Amino acid sequence: MSAYASLETHFKKINDLAHVSAIASWDEASMMPVGGGQARGQAMATLSVLMHEMVTQTQVGDWIAEAAQARLSAWQSANLREIGRVYREATCMPSDLVEAQQLATSKSEQAWRECRAANDWNTMKPLLAEVVNLSRREAEVRSSASDLGLYDALLDTYEPDVRSAQLDEVFADLKSFLPPFLDQVLGSQAQETLLPVTGDFSIEKQRALGMQIMGSLGFDFEHGRLDVSHHPFCGGVPEDVRITTRYDTESFVSAIMAVIHETGHAMYEQGLPKDWTSQPVGNALSAGTHESQSLLMEMQACRTKEFMNFMTPLAQRSFLGTETNDPAWSADNIYKLYTRVEKGFIRVDADEVTYPLHVILRYEIEKDLIEGKIEVSDLPALWHEKMTRYLGVATENNYTDGLLQDVHWPAGLFGYFPTYTLGAMTAAQLFSSARESFKGLAGELGQGNFENLLFWLRENVHSKGKFLSYNDLMMQATGETINASYFKNHLKERYLLNR
Repeated sequence: MSAYASLETHFKKINDLAHVSAIASWDEASMMPVGGGQARGQAMATLSVLMHEMVTQTQVGDWIAEAAQARLSAWQSANLREIGRVYREATCMPSDLVEAQQLATSKSEQAWRECRAANDWNTMKPLLAEVVNLSRREAEVRSSASDLGLYDALLDTYEPDVRSAQLDEVFADLKSFLPPFLDQVLGSQAQETLLPVTGDFSIEKQRALGMQIMGSLGFDFEHGRLDVSHHPFCGGVPEDVRITTRYDTESFVSAIMAVIHETGHAMYEQGLPKDWTSQPVGNALSAGTHESQSLLMEMQACRTKEFMNFMTPLAQRSFLGTETNDPAWSADNIYKLYTRVEKGFIRVDADEVTYPLHVILRYEIEKDLIEGKIEVSDLPALWHEKMTRYLGVATENNYTDGLLQDVHWPAGLFGYFPTYTLGAMTAAQLFSSARESFKGLAGELGQGNFENLLFWLRENVHSKGKFLSYNDLMMQATGETINASYFKNHLKERYLLNR
């Protein structure tokens, strides 16, 4: 067996273990009884160490060196490149640190679910502090191996080749644009008439409507399912994608849009190159690219007036039992509901105008946290100060709606938050190109027809996996690298010009 063939066989075994880990992780977040937490944490830690040890075996490095001299196809060469990336990222991490992180994050994440509900910062604080300390150790190890800065070393694991200096520049641009724009939008929307929508928003009916919309978008139910968790997410594997949402029986807006968002993630997974599913090159390109697929569906396609014309009668039949001429249930009023802008506490419920400010706040805090400029004990006051300054809402002593609202830090996902806003900009640019390719796309969305949009995404994004770099993918799909003007123009068109 050649060195390259040995690598493919080896990484297929690793992928099989990752498959089991992904399903077990989904189960922990959605189905597992509380009493199973300790044992599950230990089992996940053991599995994590086993996969780490397989990736870092000395023979893997030898195979990589030997395979680099072989004649390979374009996809094989790309796979070898990605195997090399996985190997380099893993070999710098000692097994005892990997195990300590798995145990600490499992314990912290399980506690977070209870602490958030109970507004209990004191219990959460030492658990989060341990996760932060281990993440700082990880940053030091990765920084030493890559010559990147501490935060950049973690960011690189989610967005290869993106650096905090680039983010600082992009986010500074958004911070200068968004506050005055936000004031304009709030002033404009203050003149609108918004009618409250009432009906039977039971979980069962919301779930049924969500699944109906998932089908219209193109979700393959033979290879995925919808469940409930504390925090909406997409997990599992391409052949078995698991998405979750959470429900509010007072309103159907947030749950339906969360379902659409996670469906965008899931359809990216379902569209990855099937011939390479078991190999690193067959994975999603990056966290920001993944987020672009969820935001393209949620924000670009499904908050349009055209889509509201399709969805409104479905919602009427779901929650009223029949269609109605009630002005509150008109497509125009529903559109205004779905594009309402306000300064709020919760990131996952934020509109697309204020959302980047939530991300920038978290990015600034976690960067300083990893670089040791602040400590976990500083978080409540710092969170309150930034939320008040950026969004005009106070979070003092409100941990449930404040710094405990997200699972990312308890789970040790430092470097992840900025990818959300990178994803928003990418989504706007990709959707603009898709509309150029299919001039009648808006009308198709108005009929609940996503076939051409999904075809374009499959051709230009999903099927590429990690074959192309991010910049090369954007060049091929849109004709240029990332350009924030598409996102800004999208916001101006939707919230000021097209009301």
